[in-house]
Amino acid sequence: MSIRILLVDDHHIVRRGLAFFLQTQKEIEIVGEAANGREAIQQAKFLKPDLILMDLVMPVMDGIEATKVIKLEQPDIKIMMLTSFSDQDHVLPALEAGASGYQLKDIEPDDLLASIKRIIGGENQLHPKATSHLLANLTTNRNQEKHLVDELTKRELEVLKEIAKGKSNKEIAKFLFITEKTVKTHVSNLLAKLELADRTQAALYAVKNRLVD
Repeated sequence: MSIRILLVDDHHIVRRGLAFFLQTQKEIEIVGEAANGREAIQQAKFLKPDLILMDLVMPVMDGIEATKVIKLEQPDIKIMMLTSFSDQDHVLPALEAGASGYQLKDIEPDDLLASIKRIIGGENQLHPKATSHLLANLTTNRNQEKHLVDELTKRELEVLKEIAKGKSNKEIAKFLFITEKTVKTHVSNLLAKLELADRTQAALYAVKNRLVD
């Protein structure tokens, strides 16, 4: 059974190049083409492809917005981004929109075919450059969060841990043998230092950073 593919790119030459290679593969069937995200949505409804090769930056509607709509309406359709951008500002939104793969246009034809097959098989596929940028961003975020925690005083850290346990200011004051007014001051200070909006975010922050069990 062939893999039915919809090609989406605003450059006709790119679509023709992809079609020229993929049509030579007996397990691939090109069922249609689209020049922007809006056309992709319409074509996806009509053609119901197995997989869409989606460009990222296009006129009328970009690939990320189109992916969101398509995955909402037809979640079984697999989408692979095929773009020139590998930075995390593009990769993360694409994955969050529902893309199962993110490859760059310089990918070797055989590697592209292999990625298509793996995505159809249920795997996720990321270009090494995209993976590298994501990991670098994750490391940077963790380092930033660690730096913010280091700005807390010992008492503020204690208050944060008790907030994460679901305690009220009154309960925290009793547990730490301080006044409720002092607790309020510590809460205000730690929220400002951690750049958080409220106690709920503070509790989630503490759990995420393993400050409490």
